[in-house]
Amino acid sequence: MSLTEQRPSAVSAALAKDRLGVPSVVFFVISAAAPLMVVAGSVPTAYAVTGVIGVPFAFLMLGAIFTLFAVGYVTMARHVVNAGAFYAYAAQGLGRTQGVATAWVALLAYNALQLGLYGIIGSAAEPLLLDWFGGSPAWWVIALVAWALTGLLGLLRVDVNGKILSVLLVSEIAVVLVFDIGDLLHAAPSGISFEGFTPGSLFVPGVGAALATVVAGFAGIESSVVFAEESKDRNRTVPLATYLGIAIIAVLYAISAWAQTVPTGPDGIVKAASEQGTELIFNQAAAHLGSAVSTIGSVLFVTSSMACMIAFHNTTARYIFALGRENVLPSVFGRTSARTAAPMAGSVLQTVLGLIVITVYAVFGLDPVTKLFFTFGAFGGLGLLTLLTVTSISVIVFFARNPSEETVWRTRVAPALAALALCVIIGMTLINFDTVLDVAPDAAIRWILPGIYVVAIILGVAWARVLKATRPEVYANIGLGAQAVSGGSK
Repeated sequence: MSLTEQRPSAVSAALAKDRLGVPSVVFFVISAAAPLMVVAGSVPTAYAVTGVIGVPFAFLMLGAIFTLFAVGYVTMARHVVNAGAFYAYAAQGLGRTQGVATAWVALLAYNALQLGLYGIIGSAAEPLLLDWFGGSPAWWVIALVAWALTGLLGLLRVDVNGKILSVLLVSEIAVVLVFDIGDLLHAAPSGISFEGFTPGSLFVPGVGAALATVVAGFAGIESSVVFAEESKDRNRTVPLATYLGIAIIAVLYAISAWAQTVPTGPDGIVKAASEQGTELIFNQAAAHLGSAVSTIGSVLFVTSSMACMIAFHNTTARYIFALGRENVLPSVFGRTSARTAAPMAGSVLQTVLGLIVITVYAVFGLDPVTKLFFTFGAFGGLGLLTLLTVTSISVIVFFARNPSEETVWRTRVAPALAALALCVIIGMTLINFDTVLDVAPDAAIRWILPGIYVVAIILGVAWARVLKATRPEVYANIGLGAQAVSGGSK
């Protein structure tokens, strides 16, 4: 049976076209990065855990590195259009077997990033519920509400999700900027210091842990290409949305991380972050702007978690769809709704996995923040760094094999510089993975989690070999995206 004959209809194997413009794609990119969650969670954690005050400079430096990555990434997007971007780029650059191995890493990383968010939503909502109603249900009850909403939205048209994200994200960024202004207007007696923006404030003992902690704030910058098939004028939309997303994230995070040091002074931020944790930004807002503004921020902290869930749910569902469409996963995952063009099976799978994770953590009484949110987030972030590195290398190899009119800067120099920088960050992350996970240096989990990716790569290679031997027509279409529906191969 040919690949085409396995498909019930063209509609069921295609995502919606021309539904997302630049603003909608930017909203998906930045929502996955969860600005308020990063500003309220990752930034104080970076200060408290590492003692490094160069966090603002770290965000700007990482922004520059990810911009380098984006040069080759969006250039490749003009030549390879596939909702499973990393997977497709690796397949067409490094080879089909390597592409399947990359797909396994991507599935693990994105599922971890999305599922881990169910661990933070209860912690984010609990203070509000206690303040408003004098009590709060168990974290898993709140998580199940978020789970149901995310699952429902995942079945709707992608542009509906984009509109919802736009409202949440604009509100979220607005309150972050208000908090920043409040901090800047209430400087410590020593005055406003720009020390956090200097390289010397970052490159001190603990720099590796600081970078590893804040790098997750950029998760989502790659999702613009995932939505390329659903974008209007993708050759314009994808690059513009990618660069805008990176620029907004880097600048917003750097300013917000610096603003938190202004009321305390550079010498006091580590102590304040250690004592107050994720409440630091809200305590500062309450002191400078009043409790009402702080409460609004707390509400948006909850919606930030929801927006991030929605964004990652949509991204992960499309990765699953891309693999199902090419029969690397069962073909049922390559079908979309005739009514909404949403990847139904991939979305439902995400929802089922979410229910399993919430249930397991609730039944065994595991801590949702440290054991779910932080652990899954660190694991997913490491996978994301790996995917970015592999993709940069894939871009170089692809254009070496397929000469084009693209410039050397776009096809070789920028991707090579990005790959080198990303390898350094991966090395620093692994060296400091115990700090990132907040475990003892000799804890087994610091090596078990990276080892899971090694196992996934081995299994991915083995599965690709099986496909090549038993289903050569499927193997030939790996990484071709929509072309695979018509049985095209290269």
